[in-house]
Amino acid sequence: MTTAETPAPCVSLVLPVHNGEAYLAEALASIAAQSFSDYELICVDDASSDGSPALLTAAAAADPRIQYVRLDTNVGLPAALNAGFARARGAYFGWTSDDNILRPAMLARLVAALDAHPECGVAHSDYSVIDGSGDVQETIRVGPADNLLLGNNVGASFLYRREVDFALGGYDPDLFGAEDYDFWLRAAAHYRFHHVPEDLYLYRKHPRSLTNSRAAAIQALTTGVVLEALTGHVPKSRRAAVLRDQVRRNHFRLRADLILRSLRLAPLDTLRSAPALAWHAVRVLRHQTFV
Repeated sequence: MTTAETPAPCVSLVLPVHNGEAYLAEALASIAAQSFSDYELICVDDASSDGSPALLTAAAAADPRIQYVRLDTNVGLPAALNAGFARARGAYFGWTSDDNILRPAMLARLVAALDAHPECGVAHSDYSVIDGSGDVQETIRVGPADNLLLGNNVGASFLYRREVDFALGGYDPDLFGAEDYDFWLRAAAHYRFHHVPEDLYLYRKHPRSLTNSRAAAIQALTTGVVLEALTGHVPKSRRAAVLRDQVRRNHFRLRADLILRSLRLAPLDTLRSAPALAWHAVRVLRHQTFV
């Protein structure tokens, strides 16, 4: 049977790949090892020039649940995700990266959470950070989602309902590196999140990982995403706290403009934070440009 003729799966998982040969086989193996089998895997090859296409072609030939999509032009992560989800047929959507690993129970636990909580649009779980060798460096306890303005605490292990993707219009192609944070902030305005307090995913940090190679650009995009979400309905004191948090999170540029905005919104709170902000400024100004 063709894809169009087969019954729609419960889960559609998208795997965007760009020159991910180093860890791709391990990522694919972790998906194949899931205890929950009612899924489709849509592998989007974002114009890779390494051995990734051969690995993906072989995986698709060996498993009818796997689709291989080849993009002739490198479009970047958010556009590659949108290309994958445009082909998705499942009730629940999720995605992973070519260097990360799903623990065997991840899909089963997150599907069960969404099934048990129809009032929620997103289910997410804790995860561990691993290095290039696969050794665990730390375990991250995520949530709650109502603190999203103070950081992307949804984490790397998640599923969300098909309707969430359609309602939000997918990922913003202009926010490569902050596309997930933007997606969660927009989702939080309309949907509830359910946290599964289990470590279900291994997130790999290594020299070539996106978070390391594009850290400065991602931070700038992240700050823009947060500022866009700081609408007038957020109380002044909280808006000021979020602005100061963005100052402290930015290790590449001193955002004096955000300090001034915080001072106008909540003078006393900002003055109380002055020692910590001053120490942060000293560290940033050692090697960065004052804004």
